[in-house]
Amino acid sequence: MLSILLLTLSILLATFVLQISKQLNHHLEKNSKPFDMVIGAKGSALQLVLSAILHIDNPTGNISLDEVLRIRKNPMVREVIPVSYGDNYRGYRILGTSNEYVRKYGATLKEGKLNTKNFEAIFGAEVAKKLKLSVGSSFVSSHGLIQNEIEAHDEKPFVMTGVLRPTGTVVDHLIITNLESVWEVHEHGDEHIEHHDEHKEITALLLNFRNPIGALQLSRSINKNTSLQAALPKLEIDRLLKFLGIGFKAINGIAMAILLVAGLSVFISLIKTVKERKHELALLRTYGATTFQLLTLVFLEALFLSLIGFVFGWFLGRVSILLFSNLASDAYKYHLEINAPDMQEFIMLLIVIFMTILASILASYSLFKLNVSKILTDA
Repeated sequence: MLSILLLTLSILLATFVLQISKQLNHHLEKNSKPFDMVIGAKGSALQLVLSAILHIDNPTGNISLDEVLRIRKNPMVREVIPVSYGDNYRGYRILGTSNEYVRKYGATLKEGKLNTKNFEAIFGAEVAKKLKLSVGSSFVSSHGLIQNEIEAHDEKPFVMTGVLRPTGTVVDHLIITNLESVWEVHEHGDEHIEHHDEHKEITALLLNFRNPIGALQLSRSINKNTSLQAALPKLEIDRLLKFLGIGFKAINGIAMAILLVAGLSVFISLIKTVKERKHELALLRTYGATTFQLLTLVFLEALFLSLIGFVFGWFLGRVSILLFSNLASDAYKYHLEINAPDMQEFIMLLIVIFMTILASILASYSLFKLNVSKILTDA
């Protein structure tokens, strides 16, 4: 029983970490891939990427639209997409940007139409699913990125005009409107409606370049000579994954250590089984069973126990992913998928089977020297 529990625990940890690592890598790369650079206020480059691209952190601040317009004129820049945010609706971020942002992630309409006027908004697939609003519904945003009803902008409601199809990206968890709506919702009653562009602010600017060298050159120039912060999403994501990878490797190391202990436990358990059942095995020899058949019998019993441990561990690993997904969904608005077994898990199964074969052979060594007459006489 102990060997099954140890094997179950090791497979649980290994499959859990494997799936979390794989899906996290895929999620981060998929969401950062559409953009070569993000520009925002001075601060942490990683925080800028997490907030402006992955939408799981607070922004480093706002930047002047006037500075953005100058950057857009740079010949190395192919396209720019401004984003502005600071409000939410029931915990989901309201992002002010252009419709080009939606197209960069390959999102298409499931129903309704794209926002074309101020205070029109389209919902990502997960937002629409969770909030259960229909096209044409109105809603009121609240100040800040955390759900609250204290600072609601009741005088300036939004209208839901469309729902996007699922993309498996951050777009699924956003409410998207235009920049003008975000600016207008934060204007006070005593301010003029009309403002010059240079007085406007955005949260970040997403850029793509004509070639990779342009991104490197401009990022150095911006970070050195301006009050802005330029970050390369791929570089920051790679750094983040490198740090996370240390933790994943540590947990995998623990899982492998437990797996070795489980193998040792299986070996000890088989030795005990062979000793306790040597009388039965001797009787089988008198009925014509060969040493190889006895060895096969011991191996099949060990394999059965190992497969039970592996299947339980795999199943509990998937249950753990489901529970973790619920936590990740609440904290980061991101769902983990429950996938079928993959090649790496199949390799794990082969390792378990090989370990079982080795333990069976070592534990059954005494079967090759089985003295049938002496055992039956002593019985």
